[in-house]
Amino acid sequence: MTLATPKGSVSMNQYPKIVSWIGVSVAGLAMFLLFASWVLVSFPIGSTVSGYFYGVDSLLKLELSGTSGNQSMVDSPIPNNVVMSDKEETSESSSEVPTSLNSPVDGSEGKDVKDLPDVPVVDENGASGKPVDTQVPSGSSSSSADENVETTHQTLSNDTNSHVSLSTTHNEDEDVAKPALGSSNVTEISVVPETNDSTPSSTDSKSGSNPASSDLPNDASSDSVDTGCDLYHGSWFYDPLGPQYTNNTCPVITQMQNCQGNGRPDKEYENWRWKPLQCDLPRFDARKFLELMRGKTIAFIGDSVARNHMEAMLCVLWQVEAPRNRGNKKMQRYYFKSTNTFVVRIWSSWLVKQTSEAFDYAPEGVAKLHLDAPDDRLMDVIPQFDVIVFSSGHWFAKQSVYILNSEIVGGQLWWPDKSKQMKINNIEAFGISVETILTALATHPNYTGIAIVRSFSPDHYEGGAWNTGGSCTGKVRPLAAGERVENGFTNIMHQKQVMGFNRAIKKLTNKSKLKMMDITEAFEYRHDGHPGPYRSPDPNKQTKRGPDGRPPPQDCLHWCMPGPVDTWNEFVLEIIRREYEGTKNLSS
Repeated sequence: MTLATPKGSVSMNQYPKIVSWIGVSVAGLAMFLLFASWVLVSFPIGSTVSGYFYGVDSLLKLELSGTSGNQSMVDSPIPNNVVMSDKEETSESSSEVPTSLNSPVDGSEGKDVKDLPDVPVVDENGASGKPVDTQVPSGSSSSSADENVETTHQTLSNDTNSHVSLSTTHNEDEDVAKPALGSSNVTEISVVPETNDSTPSSTDSKSGSNPASSDLPNDASSDSVDTGCDLYHGSWFYDPLGPQYTNNTCPVITQMQNCQGNGRPDKEYENWRWKPLQCDLPRFDARKFLELMRGKTIAFIGDSVARNHMEAMLCVLWQVEAPRNRGNKKMQRYYFKSTNTFVVRIWSSWLVKQTSEAFDYAPEGVAKLHLDAPDDRLMDVIPQFDVIVFSSGHWFAKQSVYILNSEIVGGQLWWPDKSKQMKINNIEAFGISVETILTALATHPNYTGIAIVRSFSPDHYEGGAWNTGGSCTGKVRPLAAGERVENGFTNIMHQKQVMGFNRAIKKLTNKSKLKMMDITEAFEYRHDGHPGPYRSPDPNKQTKRGPDGRPPPQDCLHWCMPGPVDTWNEFVLEIIRREYEGTKNLSS
């Protein structure tokens, strides 16, 4: 029996054709969308498309994505002498570390990477609190080299007087920038050593003479700073190419150092680069760096200036590869998959052991610095690093008690018995701390890497200290030769640091390589490179002197990014290159 088809209805045999056409259309559309998505992700058309796919606005600080254990650390509060902010900005925790541009960490990559035991978290007072970096991957062992020790040409003093004045002397208090170069046609500022063997006296800011450098003290090695030319005497020159990144292309800049994002009106400070006297210092080559560090880890250990330095390196590396954020509550850690390279930061205010418990007549709560013991949170993980960059010094102006050989020998902003004379002040304590941490590293049976000590980073609070009207507002160019004003505190801190370094290298027993990256004198000319009053994006912030003549709150210690701090990474790359590739003739 045949069923009749109702009049006006669609024949049943037409349905397969309709379904087929629908299927073909859907499949075609899906293939088009997949192809278009692949093209846009692989070749993003401008920052807008890239931001859409990666979900990162480089002008904002974002919460970390991923698992709950992958929150990056934020620093402990900066010391009393370095706080250049209002009450709500008295700690570095004012900004979050942003997530990487890649997908959240899943732990499935880097099969040859192993994690280390956690490091206890200790805050500025020695109590549990702010996270400290740990869980560090193991990199491949560093290659050995013939020369293990590096010293500095910087002038030193054998003076060990422990009663050095802590005041900083400045001869300038105006906010208006000097005509640092004298003429717009002059594009080079020289920093050259003198041939005179005597210790140079303070440079007159109006003299026009070149800054001086002289021979090493009796206890210093006579080797050059590196097996190549002296990198640290030279000149600043204007480079019209400008920086390799901007605040819009780097998502990891701490807001207080995001000078352009915070409204700083000038940009010339970004374009000055460093040229050594007898060779060229190449621009930072991110791909070259990653290749040299293939399978290795570089760690920045120290204070907030170490963070400043590490972020500047991440910014330039980010231009060639967006790293995966492998950080957690105890460590900042970024992974570059193409070369299995890690960039790590660990917070350590003083680099020596710190406790907060009562000790003898020092009460509980005040930071106790055991000057003859390294920071024990570091020693277990240090062997896993191939390159370490140390940064310290500025926290020695913070309240603390100094303990040596189980005896209280001094203190900073703490000394209850005024009738007793301190044996060690904060400047001497700094020198001892440098010797302690480097000796621990130089005698560690399992450390064979490169340890770079970045010398004391100068501040530029002109006309006073950070809390007494000091200012760097309006400085738009480097100081010219002869305009540098000697800073007594910077000079003596630098001397003690280099003395501690030289004493440590005499105790070297392992295959590690100790390097002094002596940036202090060259960077004394860069009063233009600090954030000054441009520490936040607040459009209503004060940027000029008030009716009473006092300057606004400002930061004349940390460095703008991009800015002079990027030169530090050019030094770091050259030190690493010389170690891993050997010295090549870079003479210009």
